[in-house]
Amino acid sequence: MRIIVTGGGTGGHIYPALALARYIQERDPVAEILFAGSTGGLERKIVPAAGFNLETIPASGFQRSLRGLLPFGRDLRRGFSRARKIIADFQPAVVCGTGGYVSAPVVLAARLAGRPVAIHEQNALPGLANRVLAPLVQRVCLSFEESRRAFPRCSRTVFTGNPRASEVAAVERAAARRELRLDPSPSTLLVYGGSRGALRINEVLVGFLKAGWLPPTVQLLYVTGEIYYRQVKEQLGALPERVRLYPYLEQMPAALAAADLVITRSGATTLAEITALGLPAILVPSPNVVQNHQYYNARLLEKAGAALLIEEKDFNRHRLRHELNRLAAAPELLERMGRAGRKLGVPDAAERLYRSLCEIAVPVRRGTLT
Repeated sequence: MRIIVTGGGTGGHIYPALALARYIQERDPVAEILFAGSTGGLERKIVPAAGFNLETIPASGFQRSLRGLLPFGRDLRRGFSRARKIIADFQPAVVCGTGGYVSAPVVLAARLAGRPVAIHEQNALPGLANRVLAPLVQRVCLSFEESRRAFPRCSRTVFTGNPRASEVAAVERAAARRELRLDPSPSTLLVYGGSRGALRINEVLVGFLKAGWLPPTVQLLYVTGEIYYRQVKEQLGALPERVRLYPYLEQMPAALAAADLVITRSGATTLAEITALGLPAILVPSPNVVQNHQYYNARLLEKAGAALLIEEKDFNRHRLRHELNRLAAAPELLERMGRAGRKLGVPDAAERLYRSLCEIAVPVRRGTLT
């Protein structure tokens, strides 16, 4: 089976796509997988490094101003033209869009060519592009059951979960701690701000650590994001051995599996990972995202009792110290949060999404649909 996977811009769209692609390779070693991404997104680095072929197309986000509409319209036209050529050359049996503005021209070109399409929505509050595309495609695959009501009634929605959860769920805790060379005894706190890092989380962590408030019984894995690493390292100076500072961590599935508590943003892929593991979390949603969707993602986990939600305006070193002390004094609360998170997790999400693609895929010979 030949499959085009399209999506990009941020890790939240790329990592689920890669998790799906790796799972397809495992299930069907002769499958041909091609990624279609944007010319300026993170996928240009991440996808080839993962061993997959990538074709790029011009793409830019929708702008509401007249000045912004002109480059958007130009890139959409050029991207659509490029996407039609990619589809004509590769002739996929099915196309899967995982989000980001690069997905729209590829999905539209695929439908015009008569190719079946599934789109995967990672967030609790679906984005505009996926809501508009939903009636045109054969499957709308959801990461959250609650998302179903946000789509038009005619949409063919199916709850699959996020395929990134399957990769993380497969990592065993003890093996993860050995891989990262962690002490197996202390509690492990993992802090990271998503694929690009988060300025506010870094500011708070630096203040918290400089105040000497990290409990001596806790080891810390702290991922700053590449653009913040040098500044954070200079601000903190020499660190004890139990504090590990990283600009970026390739072994993030291992870090998640090794952790007892995580402090992070609430991107959809992050939540898929932590719920698959039943990992308690303190979530600090980014306020700088479209439709404030990270807040709605985090609120779902908070309502289920799986996480603490702290809005960025309320997140400071004193609040962090208070919450960590409260959780340390109530291990039963951490256990309840973990159980609640596990109920939301979908560890077989990759299989569910792969099955959906197989259901709509068509047999293809080069040059024709059969």
